[in-house]
Amino acid sequence: MERINLNQDIKPLSEFRANATACIKQVHDTKRPIVITQHGKSSAVLMDVHEYEALLEKLELLQDIRLAEAQISNDQGIPHDQVKNEILAKLKQ
Repeated sequence: MERINLNQDIKPLSEFRANATACIKQVHDTKRPIVITQHGKSSAVLMDVHEYEALLEKLELLQDIRLAEAQISNDQGIPHDQVKNEILAKLKQ
């Protein structure tokens, strides 16, 4: 996902309503999200669906890494050599 361009990617709700199709095209073409404001404050974010899915995948990976780090710090991990030997044994079957 591209970083937001403050000059182009912040739109008031009224402008979004009037130009929804153009805003969706902009998000699709630039791969940058648009921040929609209401009463001068950020209210919502419009993103390309593929960029959103990629963001969720990255978040899930980071959560998996965080869980693995917590398990390792709590001595819940399995030593590399043990896992390697178990996998090689299963492959030989």
